[in-house]
Amino acid sequence: MKKALLVLADGTVFEGKSLGAIGETIGEVVFNTSITGYQEILTDSSYKGQIVVMTYTQIGNYGINEEDIESNGGVKAEGFVVKEACPYPSNWRSKATLENYLKEHGITAIEGIDTRALTRRLRDYGAQKGIISSVDLDYKSLLKKVRNYPDISTINLTDQVTTPNSYDWSETIWSREKTKGALKKLIVYDFGVKLNILRNLVNAGFSVTVVPQDSPAEEILQMKADAVLLSNGPGDPQQVIKGIENTKKLIGKIPIFGICLGHQILGLAMGGDTYKLKFGHHGGNHPVMDLKTEEVKITSQNHNYCVDIKSLKGQVRLTHRNLFDGSEEGMEHVEYPVFSVQYHPEAGPGPNDSIYLFKNFYQLVSN
Repeated sequence: MKKALLVLADGTVFEGKSLGAIGETIGEVVFNTSITGYQEILTDSSYKGQIVVMTYTQIGNYGINEEDIESNGGVKAEGFVVKEACPYPSNWRSKATLENYLKEHGITAIEGIDTRALTRRLRDYGAQKGIISSVDLDYKSLLKKVRNYPDISTINLTDQVTTPNSYDWSETIWSREKTKGALKKLIVYDFGVKLNILRNLVNAGFSVTVVPQDSPAEEILQMKADAVLLSNGPGDPQQVIKGIENTKKLIGKIPIFGICLGHQILGLAMGGDTYKLKFGHHGGNHPVMDLKTEEVKITSQNHNYCVDIKSLKGQVRLTHRNLFDGSEEGMEHVEYPVFSVQYHPEAGPGPNDSIYLFKNFYQLVSN
């Protein structure tokens, strides 16, 4: 197999073997602790601009299928890093190997490196830019390229993953029945929405229409919808200027639910602050406490930024807290039917503990 290098912006070098497409890619390097779900992770638009390191040692062992895709248009991650890519997957749904899937989508990846050492590096010193190359193997050349590359916090990545046109969504979760009764009309702002969010919304009883991330609030209100969802997405929320401006105009006029980036946009729209975590939360095993019930749910997480609840100065109540590091992971407005969570209740991959939030949203809108 062809040699490949991964070079971090701090000068750390990892030598491995080329995986996927021959080429070169740059992004912010983050690690994900999930054991399964690599296809959903690769196709999650929240990873646009990032190179994903899987901490589990063998990836690709159940292949690639046609169902576990989380975005329109295929792979969204900039690159992929694994210890070992399984060349002989075993699963009745499998249609391709991980290697061929990455090649098909033009994704440059690397395998055969010490992912434990890489993860420890990112954990201790923080997420940082990196470059994977199987065409340029000159360390100094790669280091110069990665250091000159724009930081992810300077780019509005939602422009690259949002839908160009509005569309209706009707697919539900395969294993669950759709809520019976009158449908409520829901508008989803697409900042990089995962398809499993849309499936769960339909499952909860909503009639779903997805709109581009810069759709004017005035047009949304004219559509006579019952509620709005602010979706997940990639990058620094402070770069999503139009999303913040439109959300300001919607608060107090229509029920709103925010997920991940949508949670952060909501916080900024109310005049609050966001901050960047050292290495982010990426995985499917984060315990989060619902502060109302004191129940603990195991959650799926994928974010590098958080809302500073204190900066909202009493406009909201804190509803959820991460028990790993104490970070604030949910809020609700004290006056309006507006709430949000930092984690991913739709999972895909991850546990289904928090799917109840979609039902809660439907009940909130129905009251």
